Amino acid sequence: MKKLIVLAMAVCLVFAISACGKKEEAKAPATTTGAAAGAGSAASQDVKLVASNFKFDQAEYKVKKGQDIKISLENKEGMHGVEIKGLSVKLDGNTKTATFKADKEGTYDIICSIPCGQGHMTMKSKLIVES
Repeated sequence: MKKLIVLAMAVCLVFAISACGKKEEAKAPATTTGAAAGAGSAASQDVKLVASNFKFDQAEYKVKKGQDIKISLENKEGMHGVEIKGLSVKLDGNTKTATFKADKEGTYDIICSIPCGQGHMTMKSKLIVES
């Protein structure tokens, strides 16, 4: 019985170590392409989410209302997915980009959609759509 408990603990430890790992990365700002921000609905914006263990590279990403948004996901550490609540945007291991129109102002939660270890539940950011 003791061997089984030790084996189970070892497996849990290996999983935790493989999902963890803390390496600080330089924060890259969200990038904008196309027409200048505020130029109307003809403008488009590229937003790059960089995911590492239990965090995104930015606490919030800002976009302009009425623009087409191309969002992409880069996994620096671990395997992560993205869901933006309220906008029907989902990126996973196979889908790395999505395009949508930001037509409603507000703040939307960005969460990791692939269980990635003990800090998964706190892996959150915000997408702010402003006028």
